[in-house]
Amino acid sequence: MAKKKKNPQKPELAKVNGVIEGAGEVAEQHIVSSIQENFMPYAMSLILSRAIPEIDGFKPSHRKLLYMMYKMGLLNGARTKSANIVGATMKLNPHGDAAIYDTMVRMSRGYEALLHPYVDSKGNFGKFYSRDMAWAASRYTEAKLDKLCTELFKDIDKDTVDFVDNYDNTMKEPMLLPATFPSVLINSNTGIAVGMASNICSFNLKEVCETTAALIRDPDHDVMSTMPAPDFSGGASIVYDEEVMKKVYETGRGSIRLRAKYVYDKKDNCIDITAIPYSTNSESIIDKVIELVKSGKVKEISDIRDETGLDGLKITIDLKRGVDADKLMKKLYKLTPLEDTYACNFNVLIGGTPMVLGVKELLDEWIAFRIECVRRRTFYDLNKKKDKLHLLKGLEKILLDIDKAIKIVRETDEEAEVVPNLMIGFGIDEIQAEYVAEIKLRHLNREYILKRTKDIEDLENEIAELEAILKSRSRVKTIIVNELKEVAEKYGQERKCEIIYNDETDDEEDIEEVPDYPVHLFFTKEGYFKKITPLSLRMGGEQKLKEGDEIAEAIEFSNNCDLLFFTNKAQCYKAKAYEFADTKASVLGEYIPAKLQMDEGEVAVKMIATKDYKGIILFGFDNGKIAKVPLSAYETKTNRKKLTKAYCEKYNIADIAFATEDSEFIVSASSGRMLLLHSALLNLKTTRNTQGVAVLRLKKGHRLFSIKEYAEGTFSKPSRYRTKSLPALGALPSPDDTSEQLSII
Repeated sequence: MAKKKKNPQKPELAKVNGVIEGAGEVAEQHIVSSIQENFMPYAMSLILSRAIPEIDGFKPSHRKLLYMMYKMGLLNGARTKSANIVGATMKLNPHGDAAIYDTMVRMSRGYEALLHPYVDSKGNFGKFYSRDMAWAASRYTEAKLDKLCTELFKDIDKDTVDFVDNYDNTMKEPMLLPATFPSVLINSNTGIAVGMASNICSFNLKEVCETTAALIRDPDHDVMSTMPAPDFSGGASIVYDEEVMKKVYETGRGSIRLRAKYVYDKKDNCIDITAIPYSTNSESIIDKVIELVKSGKVKEISDIRDETGLDGLKITIDLKRGVDADKLMKKLYKLTPLEDTYACNFNVLIGGTPMVLGVKELLDEWIAFRIECVRRRTFYDLNKKKDKLHLLKGLEKILLDIDKAIKIVRETDEEAEVVPNLMIGFGIDEIQAEYVAEIKLRHLNREYILKRTKDIEDLENEIAELEAILKSRSRVKTIIVNELKEVAEKYGQERKCEIIYNDETDDEEDIEEVPDYPVHLFFTKEGYFKKITPLSLRMGGEQKLKEGDEIAEAIEFSNNCDLLFFTNKAQCYKAKAYEFADTKASVLGEYIPAKLQMDEGEVAVKMIATKDYKGIILFGFDNGKIAKVPLSAYETKTNRKKLTKAYCEKYNIADIAFATEDSEFIVSASSGRMLLLHSALLNLKTTRNTQGVAVLRLKKGHRLFSIKEYAEGTFSKPSRYRTKSLPALGALPSPDDTSEQLSII
């Protein structure tokens, strides 16, 4: 029995005559151990150190940038060049200057992506709602910290949070920022890690602070009563769905519908769009509208342009005469990103563990974090005051006999003995004695010492107050509530997104008013399509066709019918007749593969027009098999434009025939033999890609050629071509069946 191979251990690299032993050899390595050793640490690093925000609302890249700006004195000082900030931040974030500058841009006031920006910027920082508006290079722009950052760094030097070494152990950086408000919910935050992602929407600062304070007082507080919906910097309208919103608040997951705001200018007959959904941009909207106009789906628009300027976003849509602006906007909401969704995924690192939390759970975690920050700050202040009190107690004893203190110092021969002698002379400890010994000669007067010692009583009261705070959880919570009120009053602003409730929106699908009139539909073998009105057809001359092309389908129908185009790659493309413009016989028509954006090398081989999807389709394959499928199999509830596996891909398609009901068809072979087949003999298959049944018995080297519906009088003796069993060989044309009679085939 063969021994099981052990996982290979990494060999120690030994040099022989300056050459590494085993260099160039291929070593066997198990994929499982390779993933565990290499990929898993990378994935965990991405989750914990890059992509997922923590309870303070920041990813490491955000936190490092803001902290370095704080250390540069940019909280209260003047702005400096962005390049200086980027260079300094590389001491903490060694991921390249471009990534750091991109991070700063997205947090800036000029970029307008955040409800409450953290960076006060000057210069061109682009706009979040524009895909093409690039920001200037870092050497041209300037920045400093916004005033709101005062609340992020408040008491950071009082041991409120832990500090760790940076990547090269040359300086310390905070693991979290001791924000005095729930910044994790104030600004939008998106991150994609390995196997998980985070997408936190923003909420109004005043509402969040009020809700957090209410939760501190009452853990059972209804969050939605004081914080009804998110708030986005773009200012679009939120279409409120109570069930969806409850799901987002309870689970941290769900999609919120956002709708653009617009104003109708009656004087210029145009629509001015002034706010768009946070999840899209102006270029995407304009491109989609242009596409709809070109395809004929939207005919009410004469022009669209971007008029964004110093006053903010503005997309202007010029209307044709007599167009109802409100009705058009309802249509555009359904067809363009003017109405879009924001997918929420409240994934946050809590104690180094990724957790998807609801709004209330997230606020509870922040409250616990903030309580710890306040307790640590209080403990820090308490120790500082105790140390100061201890020193003042020593001064108080010196006050009893200053001359004695001077005498001890003067009579001490060695400097090292000054502190011990003071300790013995006044009964004080080494710290107090060291402090007394360092007092300047000019300060050895009763007035100075009295001034320094009169605060002892105040210090004792303050220490007692701090000790009481540490012992009382309710007093810590009161401090947090008061801080939240101050933040809300100082930095709060009104909602930017208005809430539209379901009863204020028209969710019922409007029935599109499509003019219905008779049309003639023409489809050629080369794939060109024409829609011509009867009047135009009568007045027009001969059909213009490409050289060598001919008309394959000519159907009389109406303007609002569905068109199905079957291709040589077993796919079906669906379109509406009204999506094609009325044309004349003198034009070539529209090339269907290009119009319907078919795959490369794909061509349409059959066109079917219908309204009710009643009828049958016969798919003839070159091996003599025919599949019978109901047209209803191609009817879809949604407005799908492309159906795959429209028929069996296993065999090459020879011909496709359609009839509104079962009837007789002429099946022809390349050998010249013909079979008169009644479709009722074939079983109807609801599966579109059925292989069908053998109908023609073909001789070697021959194949099924065509399937055409039988017209009375085509054959002089139809019984000659009929059969009682399948598959059948068929019959060669008789002399009575002339070529003229068979020309219709």
